[in-house]
Amino acid sequence: MDIRQGTTRMGKVLVVTSGKGGVGKTTSTAALGAALAQNGQKVAVVDFDVGLRNLDLIMGAERRVVFDLINVVQGDAKLAQALIRDKRIDTLFLLPASQTRDKDSLTEEGVAKVIGELREQFDWVICDSPAGIERGAQLAMRHADVAVVVTNPEVSSVRDSDRIVGVLDSKTVRAEKGEVVEKHLLLTRYDGSRAERGEMLKVEDVLDILSIPLLGVVPESREVLRASNLGTPVTLGSPGSAPAQAYEEAARRLRGETVTTNTGRGFLGKLFGRRAA
Repeated sequence: MDIRQGTTRMGKVLVVTSGKGGVGKTTSTAALGAALAQNGQKVAVVDFDVGLRNLDLIMGAERRVVFDLINVVQGDAKLAQALIRDKRIDTLFLLPASQTRDKDSLTEEGVAKVIGELREQFDWVICDSPAGIERGAQLAMRHADVAVVVTNPEVSSVRDSDRIVGVLDSKTVRAEKGEVVEKHLLLTRYDGSRAERGEMLKVEDVLDILSIPLLGVVPESREVLRASNLGTPVTLGSPGSAPAQAYEEAARRLRGETVTTNTGRGFLGKLFGRRAA
């Protein structure tokens, strides 16, 4: 299934990661994947959360899973058999995780082979990482060119994300070659009025701690939960909503565009242009 039609250009591998669970990694993977695909990119989203498997639910593909990442890694199925094409966007595909196996079923060699095959077929390979820095998470980020570090505006989430940045700088293939994984911050469940009251961290506080460029700020919204429950990325389920707009702008930034966000004029707009110290 070479949907890249013979091109030799290799795709980018992006890992969506965090130190803490429940911050919105899977939701963000689906939303960014759909937004990139809607802009003409060929995208594969890969669920590395072996044993839990939620990306298929968010993508509305849970009833279409036949083979999974473990089957492909272990050679029980070909990649083309396991990839599920999205019914809404022809250039968006899902490689689901296994619900019945554990992370020990993933091998470094097998993951490298699968990622290599995906690079040849897609513009973007987006790996939905399990939380933390254990084996499954390290394999998910192992071959990353780009990392989106998803963080909530709370101290424990930001501190855990700081550890993730350290792992990206030491445990990846790029790091071992003396190269750098391009890192971006995606701040989710943000409420500006609560931040002003001191009930959560402000955007600039998070940036000061993590010192990586800001990719997007996704506001707290019921639309994200509603879309997830309906089995659709928020960029498709609620395209006019504030979260959808935030993800769409984040996807454009990943592609290298300079985006002036509607909520980013003035002070917040300057933060989007700020680079790591």
